[in-house]
Amino acid sequence: MLDFTSDSAGNAPLPRADESAPVNDQALLDAYSNAVIGVTERVGPAVVRVETGPKVKTVRDRGGLGSGIVISPDGLVLTNSHVVGSSKEIRLRDTEGFVTDAHVLGTDPDTDLALLRADGARDLPYASLGNSKTLRRGQLVVAIGNPLGFESTVTAGVVSALGRSIRSVSGRTIEDVIQTDAALNPGNSGGPLVSSNSEVIGINTAIINGAQGICFAVASNTAQFVLSEIIRHGYVRRAYIGVAGQTAPIPRRHAVVAGIDHTMGALLAQIEPDGPAARAGLLPGDVVIRLDGVEINGVDDLIRALDRDRIDRTLEMEVLRLGRLRAIDIHPIERKPAARQAVAAS
Repeated sequence: MLDFTSDSAGNAPLPRADESAPVNDQALLDAYSNAVIGVTERVGPAVVRVETGPKVKTVRDRGGLGSGIVISPDGLVLTNSHVVGSSKEIRLRDTEGFVTDAHVLGTDPDTDLALLRADGARDLPYASLGNSKTLRRGQLVVAIGNPLGFESTVTAGVVSALGRSIRSVSGRTIEDVIQTDAALNPGNSGGPLVSSNSEVIGINTAIINGAQGICFAVASNTAQFVLSEIIRHGYVRRAYIGVAGQTAPIPRRHAVVAGIDHTMGALLAQIEPDGPAARAGLLPGDVVIRLDGVEINGVDDLIRALDRDRIDRTLEMEVLRLGRLRAIDIHPIERKPAARQAVAAS
């Protein structure tokens, strides 16, 4: 029971514990432990160890190791794209030690996700993807995986922050990333981050080297989008204009002359010959400040704006050229998987 008292300055009342009603710490700890145990027992059997490379290891090719989560009884497995890499030989090992070969259905380095299919596997234990939009800071989460090769390891923590952005291996930013303090180590990559109601709300993807307890997971809603795109197309569809760019400041005098409020924009450093940008008349040195009505305050904004909804549409792009504002029509095309090139290839 709580009552209230004001501080010495007469500010708003502050809650004060009623000493006659002590908190039962043991009951709280038991409830926490039972929640973690329940999640582990329900989701743990669906977590697999992902091994890549030849079955017989050599000094030159030792292969890789990570984690994955089975999301359907017929053997669909989500993991990280950096776990899979370019490997042609992939094996999955479940909690009972059963090993099966797997093949890659598709990868998306831009979100560090990959979808695998277990060969010849049926009626596997699996977990469901939850809605990551319902997460709240401070919510209990459990990470399950194979850190440092130790199988079926469980760590627990809370959601530390939501809506983070981190840089993927392709150079693009991964949006809507979950930050957690549930301990992760090499080998945890690709394993699930699970809510207390046993739904997968993230795919563990990275840690910050040198940081203490700062870990990240790609949100389940992002994973659901990537999953559906890979099943439908074999890859994630995104728009492509053929430029290399970087975030750059806009001189105040240029902004005043152009009548804009931008302080930053996307500076185009290179233009791919015969690409959509070149055909539209864009030049190196142009600074993009708006695309299809969307404000562009840097190269990350430009990358985000080039989504599948803008493929094969004629869009208006506003750029600063030598301090003067220009409107240019551009027609993005579909970015094929083979066209993946760092942050430049937007």
